[in-house]
Amino acid sequence: MAKKIVYIETSIPSAYVEDRRDLTSRFQLQQTRIWWERYSRYYALVSSEAVLAELRRTPFPRQAEAIDLVRDLTMLPVTEEVSGAARIYQKHLLMPRGHLGDAVHMALACVHEVDFLLTWNCRHLANPHKVEHLRVINMRLGLVTPMVLTPQMLIQE
Repeated sequence: MAKKIVYIETSIPSAYVEDRRDLTSRFQLQQTRIWWERYSRYYALVSSEAVLAELRRTPFPRQAEAIDLVRDLTMLPVTEEVSGAARIYQKHLLMPRGHLGDAVHMALACVHEVDFLLTWNCRHLANPHKVEHLRVINMRLGLVTPMVLTPQMLIQE
């Protein structure tokens, strides 16, 4: 049986190297590391140049380590179909208009038919209130809608 495909969005490598001490950041770091170190091998991991560009955009502590975490993954291309889907997501208010990044990540996962989009972005991506809206738009576009999850949701018992 083929491995399920997981798209690794920017917040995952960022959380993996996070050094902030607030409770939320510490929880995300812990859950991300548990998933990455124990469970990621059960999946085919993919990412994109969009993730690498976001990780490189603004310097932060342990930036190189975050980039190294995803650098060797299979990189999904940002095609015209991906760009078009991202613009449609913004047009239909599924994603914020001012920042194309989240829409591109969602479009990459949908166009390339991944099984899971892994993220800590619960405002724009792993948001259950947006799922039905996304499904309706993707049905009109003929696209697959992946499950959008946080690492603790993808830990196998």
